[in-house]
Amino acid sequence: MFDILTDSFKSAINKIRFSDDEKALKNALETLKKSLLKADVYHKVTKDLLLSVESDTRKYGIGQQQFLRAIKENLTRVLSSNGNQGFVFASKPPTIALMMGLQGSGKTTTTVKLAVYLKLRKRKVLVAACDLQRLAAVEQLKQLCSQNEIDLYWNESEKDPVKIAKEALSKAKDGLYDVLLVDTAGRLAIDEELMEELSRIKNALDPYEQFYVVDSMSGQDGLKSAISFHEKIGISGVILSKYDGDGKGGIALGVASQVGVPLRFIGIGEKAHDLESFIPERIVSRLMGEGDLATLAEKTTAIIDEKEAKQITKKIQKGEFNFNDFLAQMESVKKFGNMKSLLGMIPGLSSMAGQLKDIDLDNSVEMKRAKAMINSMTLKERISPSILNNTRKRRIAQGAGLSQIDVNRFLKQFENASKLAKRFSGKGGMANLQSMLQGQNQKFPR
Repeated sequence: MFDILTDSFKSAINKIRFSDDEKALKNALETLKKSLLKADVYHKVTKDLLLSVESDTRKYGIGQQQFLRAIKENLTRVLSSNGNQGFVFASKPPTIALMMGLQGSGKTTTTVKLAVYLKLRKRKVLVAACDLQRLAAVEQLKQLCSQNEIDLYWNESEKDPVKIAKEALSKAKDGLYDVLLVDTAGRLAIDEELMEELSRIKNALDPYEQFYVVDSMSGQDGLKSAISFHEKIGISGVILSKYDGDGKGGIALGVASQVGVPLRFIGIGEKAHDLESFIPERIVSRLMGEGDLATLAEKTTAIIDEKEAKQITKKIQKGEFNFNDFLAQMESVKKFGNMKSLLGMIPGLSSMAGQLKDIDLDNSVEMKRAKAMINSMTLKERISPSILNNTRKRRIAQGAGLSQIDVNRFLKQFENASKLAKRFSGKGGMANLQSMLQGQNQKFPR
């Protein structure tokens, strides 16, 4: 999602090969300028950024590392100029968040993503369906909330979104919810009717957060609409949706510097778990191709239960890891969301991530086949795979719509993976891994 900007910075930095080379610095700045404009960065932001980068590079002394340092520091300054990051909770629950945006911005999907994000962090969330303008908006929310086990309030007999919002707030208070997310109506363009409706809901609820959802691919139009919403309604933060589809990435810099409110979240994929808190230092690290291990660690901690992880490790060590455990782990992996984005967080693999198509584990042929085979097993077979004889394998193959060869191959892969995991999970696991890698290097010298 940062492909163009990341490549641009690398190209500009590579222009400076020697220290104190004025001509090289000028070429690097010119390359950076063209690249930023190509990435749809607002022209005023580009101009100010270039002046600051040039000034700081001269201050540090012309050279590649100094130029890199100047870019990183100034990008961080621009992106973190407006305060809060992530979600801020009110002192007294429920924290009310108004979700606003134009039609097609991904507002409704983002509302559910934010609910999932908060749920993973042990918050009790209620979503209110107050978009009565777009056909099927409420139905979309019903389906998304049901799929992700998020509580939803709607009232099909009520036509006034303000009344629905008040009813939802009453339910949130009675149900001791931590957060109430209010999905509001959008329009194809800003008009007085939309602003009047949003103002009425705002006055009725007095929300603590007012998020504006911007389509990352909307470019300068998205920037203008965010400014207009802030002037007429007031917004406390911007959420960039569909950021995985925007290889340019320049809108982030424009929003951060021109709207006057902080960027709070970015949508990095189509799945419900594909939402990340926008933390400038970490985003800049990824922009520079250096990865983002802090966000990866946070995501892992939020999704993987420590107690459950220890239990799984013990099972692996004892050779008791079974197909029920395997299914549970597949469900956990899905919660990590966009796999391409995850690769981009690992130092050294970010460039590889840009060359790959996104990996959809849930819809891959291998995962579908594995699920079909496991679902065709009895409970006893799942717990004790060793009892699977030819008769049982034929029945599983028929139930999954596959051949017995496919079943045998899957069982063999599962057995080998279990043995490998057992070998590396106990004491001396890292030594075993290093030994294996050294053996591979000797076997296949470079």
